[in-house]
Amino acid sequence: MRDRLLSWQFENYPPGHANRVNLLVHLVTVPVFIFGTLLIVSAPWTSLWRVPVGLVNMFFAVIAQGQGHAREKVGAIPFTGPVDVVSRLFVEQWITFPRFVLSGGFARSWRAAGEGR
Repeated sequence: MRDRLLSWQFENYPPGHANRVNLLVHLVTVPVFIFGTLLIVSAPWTSLWRVPVGLVNMFFAVIAQGQGHAREKVGAIPFTGPVDVVSRLFVEQWITFPRFVLSGGFARSWRAAGEGR
């Protein structure tokens, strides 16, 4: 796991989230990923069938986001290994993207994308 992952990811977030299609993809798929995670976590107390459904939600979200990132001028920073993949994906979905939206970063990126940035 990267040192200072939360601040590192947030500092590097806007350049890789500047395309309106990618922004929309994240707006839709981050809640899907979070819902999938909650399905998996709740499965032991509800129904084990939630595990595969949750995994499908998470997989769909990550694949769709990868397609969205392919539209960006600034590519994603390469992963350094499996722990980096998992930690960065979970932090992005649960913390960084919601923080990006709530801090006004999403709106700034959306407006800048409309100006032909």
